[in-house]
Amino acid sequence: MSLLSIALLFSCEDEKYVSSSDVKLEFSTDTVMFDTIFTTIGSTTQHLKVYNPYDQKLLISSIRLAKGEQSNFRLNVNGTQANQVFNVEIPPKDSIYIFVEVTVDPNGNSLPMVVKDSIEFSTNQSLQDVNLIAWGQDFHLIKEARLSTQTWTADKPYLVYNYAYVDSGAVLSIEPGAKIYFHARSGLYVKGKLDAEGTYDEPIVFQGDRLEDVYKDVPDQWSGVVLFSGSHDNVLDHVEIKNANIGLQVGNIEDEGYASVDLSNAKIYNHAYAGIFALKSKIKAYNCLIANCGWYGAALLVGGDYDFYQTTIANYWGGYTSTSRSTSSLVISNLLIIDKESGGSTSYVGDLQHANFTNSIITGNIGSGNELELGNSDKAAFNFKFDHCLMQLSDTFNISDTDHYSEIIKGVDPKFEDPYDGLDFELDTLSPAKDVGLKSVGEMFPFDILNQSRTSDAGPDLGAYERIEKTAEN
Repeated sequence: MSLLSIALLFSCEDEKYVSSSDVKLEFSTDTVMFDTIFTTIGSTTQHLKVYNPYDQKLLISSIRLAKGEQSNFRLNVNGTQANQVFNVEIPPKDSIYIFVEVTVDPNGNSLPMVVKDSIEFSTNQSLQDVNLIAWGQDFHLIKEARLSTQTWTADKPYLVYNYAYVDSGAVLSIEPGAKIYFHARSGLYVKGKLDAEGTYDEPIVFQGDRLEDVYKDVPDQWSGVVLFSGSHDNVLDHVEIKNANIGLQVGNIEDEGYASVDLSNAKIYNHAYAGIFALKSKIKAYNCLIANCGWYGAALLVGGDYDFYQTTIANYWGGYTSTSRSTSSLVISNLLIIDKESGGSTSYVGDLQHANFTNSIITGNIGSGNELELGNSDKAAFNFKFDHCLMQLSDTFNISDTDHYSEIIKGVDPKFEDPYDGLDFELDTLSPAKDVGLKSVGEMFPFDILNQSRTSDAGPDLGAYERIEKTAEN
């Protein structure tokens, strides 16, 4: 009988909660913060961990948002979605999760706004709180829009839902400093003309609409920019296109004719499939960085007419997928074969009038393989040349044909500052790409992508960036 009484006594004591009025919860942070989000668009989910540091169970009598139902924030407390919950138990030396989301109301102001609240905890008449803070940004909403001629300004961001379609004959002009954000699977589709001319100080940015830091370098957040065949004289200068499926598609198979674009001082990076995907089209490019894409940095297919000067194509893809990249950074072909779902395939062939790369870098982390792939059908012209370029090519890749290769630095590390974590493709002081470019091309494009002079030292560097060594004068 005494043994049974002792067992019951311990059982009752196990059910007791910490009863002191001095009880203190512990938290994983004292402030839950959200990076800038768009007004009316819900945020990603942040979390808070609440700890019971005691050897007994802890009963939190109330967890609530200080502003209650008027709050912009929303709570999920240990699986219960509500802005106030009661009698939440935490076992000894254990914890619970609170998940927090926020939606910011628009205020018609182009400046970022701040939204604040707090989570209040009541335990044994002891009150504690954790701050909540979010920054919101008002925006122009473009939703499933067919656009006539118009100008997008830099007063506040543009948010594209599903698509923005520039109709035939229409011109979309984008002012310096404008920021264009795209919701998931959304894109900018151009049948008319796109005129996006930023400046070094005020570039134009195209990216996904998740602004939280965790999404900063995540690809495939939106579809990309497409210039349909028949869209001519497009201009993209001082632009940044990042984190899409295909950053910039120039031309398409279904439509007759070609697309054309002048591309300069552009950064196109972190795309799930390709940075530039061109079909039977025309591109003139200089001072461009095309980097870190899942398949191709640039794919120039079904012929076309291409000139790339002072361009860096550097594919150091990694960290976003368990599948390693096996495709070349740059592929040039006058042929495209598309497999049919029903079996068989369709082939498209077009003349490659020319594809010229001068004072450029084509490299990546494919290892001992080739970062250049050539596809030549004898049914169409295939004209290309690499002149004064640093190229990641295997020892067996033949560059003896001077009609196609001139002054090539082969299979050598260009020595970028930090191509992985920092996405920094400036040249190190020991880079073999320094001062070895064709001077006449350096004089054609006397300032690099960072607006630094190419003509003030022994010669232009290869690629988009000019290495400026520190001296007593500078």
